[in-house]
Amino acid sequence: MDAVKATTLDRFRRTTDDIVIDDSGWGDLLLGVVVGGLKLSSGRYMARRIPVTFFQPPLFERKMYLEKAVEIVREMIGVMKADKYTRFKVCSGYVLSAVRAYLKENGYNLVEVEVTGEPQQMVERSYVRWCVEMGVPANVLDPESGRKRFMALLQWVSEDPRVREQLVKTGWKSWQKRWRKIAYNQAQL
Repeated sequence: MDAVKATTLDRFRRTTDDIVIDDSGWGDLLLGVVVGGLKLSSGRYMARRIPVTFFQPPLFERKMYLEKAVEIVREMIGVMKADKYTRFKVCSGYVLSAVRAYLKENGYNLVEVEVTGEPQQMVERSYVRWCVEMGVPANVLDPESGRKRFMALLQWVSEDPRVREQLVKTGWKSWQKRWRKIAYNQAQL
């Protein structure tokens, strides 16, 4: 058998190792975003944080959070010893769009997915843990992202907006036009 056929066969014989990548915090008012990766074969989980400063002026307008997400995934590739046979299942959300482009441009096996189950829950728990580290009471945080958690975070910011606003994604137009006013008005009650 010639070398080309042998190489092709080796590629098909080798089991694909999946790494699932998801994010949490993108739609939440507080802090930045957690990017987490789970290597399914080993159960190895790694999460890194994109700081809130990337979601505040001037970095937010320049979308620097996209490059920070790529930087995190490059670190994951090294730590998890990914290679060209590794299949990356990456969340379809916008904050990971540059990650998907990077993986594709560099010849990695990429599948865009909606992350569910344990991989998603692990990343959500990482974000909630970050909120708790910053002083948000754990009992008000819903482990699922969505309106309930958003409103709990807004309420928490409203308790001391002059101090806690530094932890908010102030680059959002909705913060500037709506939520900031609500937080400060609730503080006066």
